[in-house]
Amino acid sequence: MPTGVAMRDARRQLFDAAERILLRDGPTALTSRAVTTEAGCAKGVLHRHFADFDAFLAELVLDRIARLEGQSAALRAAAGTGTVVDNLADALTELFESVAVAIVGLIVFRDDLRSRLRAAGATGVPLLAEATAMIASYLTAERARGRLATDADVDTLAPTLIGAAHLLFADRESGPPDAGAVRKVVRTVVGGAVR
Repeated sequence: MPTGVAMRDARRQLFDAAERILLRDGPTALTSRAVTTEAGCAKGVLHRHFADFDAFLAELVLDRIARLEGQSAALRAAAGTGTVVDNLADALTELFESVAVAIVGLIVFRDDLRSRLRAAGATGVPLLAEATAMIASYLTAERARGRLATDADVDTLAPTLIGAAHLLFADRESGPPDAGAVRKVVRTVVGGAVR
């Protein structure tokens, strides 16, 4: 992009470019040069909006975490409709078919990023911790509606679902699992608790 030409919402364009690189090439390919090249702008644009590349990456992860709020609200609103297994399978697929698996790989790959996220208040594995809370909130709502057993251990079921789904979607070589495989895992994890 020529110097002096304003970019509309440069932060969003840079985040979108980073996500495309993560999905296409993985966390090892994510550099400031790769991001600005993908976004079609000068390298200085990134540094104009962020103190350094790790600050950019931390904001990228925090932005992705913030996006979960809408998905979480939609999932809670689905409580009492459809089937519990289908609602969970759809939510896990939406979560992990996005850039979430690549973001987790990025967090694991970069020590400085983990430190910045912890300093910003993140706990556990950022993004996965928030996704676990999303699933737990939904399961709690379903339990309150009587669609899960009253003794269903939501605090165990939620991270089990997140971990199992993450493993299903983490294989970058084979592509995402089919819907049947996701539903099978969900049914296996929550089947004993669903009424």
